[in-house]
Amino acid sequence: MAITKRYLKTRPVCKVTFKIPAKVANAAKTASIVGEFNDWSHTAAPMKRLKDGAFTATLDLEKDEAYQFRYFLDEHRWENEAEADKFVRSPYGDSENSVIIV
Repeated sequence: MAITKRYLKTRPVCKVTFKIPAKVANAAKTASIVGEFNDWSHTAAPMKRLKDGAFTATLDLEKDEAYQFRYFLDEHRWENEAEADKFVRSPYGDSENSVIIV
């Protein structure tokens, strides 16, 4: 998986591009980024499916913050970002969440 961070000079924002490779997506039809930056909404940040089966999305995130998130595929499968800045146990204690620091 991959995360690309691009800091803007004119605003206190970082453009973060998230990508789930086709191998990890495993023929998923839909994917979204679900996290603290969108109140854990399953529909707020849909990802675009690429021709090769990968998914991508770019979000503007406020700088100097850390956000927990996960990927939600086909409305039933959760995946973490392998290249996350760190991982923390979810508040429910049943899994870990990815964390991005911008």
